[in-house]
Amino acid sequence: MINAHDITALVLAGGRGTRMGGVDKGLQTFNGTPLALHTLLRLQMQQGDLIGEVMINANRNLAAYEAFGAPVWPDSLPDYAGPLAGFMTGLERCETPFLMTVPCDTPLFPPDLAVRLADALGRENADIAMAAAREEDGQIRTQPVFCLLRAELLESLVAFTHEGGRKIDRWTALNKTVTVPFDQPNDDPRAFFNANTLAELHSLETR
Repeated sequence: MINAHDITALVLAGGRGTRMGGVDKGLQTFNGTPLALHTLLRLQMQQGDLIGEVMINANRNLAAYEAFGAPVWPDSLPDYAGPLAGFMTGLERCETPFLMTVPCDTPLFPPDLAVRLADALGRENADIAMAAAREEDGQIRTQPVFCLLRAELLESLVAFTHEGGRKIDRWTALNKTVTVPFDQPNDDPRAFFNANTLAELHSLETR
């Protein structure tokens, strides 16, 4: 069972933002608030009181991120190595039994994300709980950057990345992973829509 404050939440804001023209995605605004700060605030409002500390993974403009009031950690791996580099950084800094990862570019993620991932992980005695959602084509697909991980997986991830591994699904396949569908009638169908361009970000503001 996962208890109150057993989860450290990590905001993933360390990407290149290539499809946004190279801008620092976490500092782009959503309804007037920088995306990374919006994500932090949404994490602090998560149901169930499971989240203790919240951290940010970023690789540039660190002072701007630090101004949001949470610890900021750059990737341990060089050269913008992708989300798994953020996972590893979070696990290295995590002082609770569990780490939950959330990207900064998905501003409508569910308010009960932590509770539902934790319930599934505990029920299945899994190492990882990964969200899944119905996408615009109607298919339910995993959302690999929305994960709840046991902190003890750090050694496994370090070994995987040292061998050149960079794909989240290939690493999670090496561990006991449960998929958690967010497809109930009351679930927001836009909850896992991520903004890859500024136009997509603005469309999420207005939809």
